[in-house]
Amino acid sequence: MHTCDVVIAGAGIIGLSVAIELRRAGATVAVLDRGEPGREASSAAAGMLVVDDPETDPKLKPLTRLSASIYPAFVEELELRSGIKVELENRGTLYIGRSDEDLSSHPLSTTELQSLEPGLADLPRVCFLQEQTVNPLLLLQAALVAAKRMGVVVHHEALVERVSVAATCDLEVRTSAGPYAAATFVNCAGAWAADIKGVAVPSHPVKGQMLTVIPADSNLRHVVRSREVYLLPRRTGRILIGASVQQAGFDKTVEPDVIQQLHQAASNLVPSLGEAKMIEAWAGLRPGSPDGLPIIGPGSLPGTYVATGHFRNGILLAPITAAVISELIQGRQSRIDLLPFSPSRFVGNRALAG
Repeated sequence: MHTCDVVIAGAGIIGLSVAIELRRAGATVAVLDRGEPGREASSAAAGMLVVDDPETDPKLKPLTRLSASIYPAFVEELELRSGIKVELENRGTLYIGRSDEDLSSHPLSTTELQSLEPGLADLPRVCFLQEQTVNPLLLLQAALVAAKRMGVVVHHEALVERVSVAATCDLEVRTSAGPYAAATFVNCAGAWAADIKGVAVPSHPVKGQMLTVIPADSNLRHVVRSREVYLLPRRTGRILIGASVQQAGFDKTVEPDVIQQLHQAASNLVPSLGEAKMIEAWAGLRPGSPDGLPIIGPGSLPGTYVATGHFRNGILLAPITAAVISELIQGRQSRIDLLPFSPSRFVGNRALAG
């Protein structure tokens, strides 16, 4: 039987960030992933660090703002430990608001808009937001390398099946790669967090489809975002367009009509993109929860914890999630009120019974 202080299910950006934080605190940590690390929601993300989106639940905003405030230090540590630059950029965002919503800043004039982004269509109610972006693939690579260099053990193809309390009072973690004994277990399994018997929580997959294009003559400098679509320029010259929000179970089929709708929505904002060549399209599964808020806090068994259900905010919330989970495990006072995110709010849900 393998033994360590902490076993973490899920090697996405949340699980790896928690592992790094706990390893820094001196714990021995094993991260077990059902497939390849970071190949699900983390690698399918856009990487926008959206702090004050109009659709964000007000209960979530203190968490997003705090995480954004520590993000530069989070990235700096990952880059130093891994030697990988993750492309944290201060591009800023041009947000196109609806006629019935309050904008967080003053709308730009036509002259201001043309100066900032000449290729943008002449649209009303556009404001500038000081938002950052990161390359999620590079972030994932940096976190994985950093974790391994710190001594975190990362196992691929190791599906966590069940967690129970052993006769020794330690936790017994049953996996497809053999049993583990640990004092602490953290469920960071994303959309699959409901499948781990004994510590299940009611997470579910939310499908998102995206595409990238290479425009012939567009020189997009900012992220452009509305409630229907977003456009994110990469250093490579490609522009990422996303993303659908679909309740489709674990189906990751790319649907041509959905991709076409996204491409059309993008060209409505930046007309030159209508002729841009599509390079690739893909689908990912974000981890949702019944009330749309993350599930962060103590689990249903002693010594177990949960960090999942981040939906669209997993990349942004990775550093603060890692920090508060580490604080809880060490018996320290959390720096932020976690009650809105507590797994116990689903105590009547059958999925929590494991």
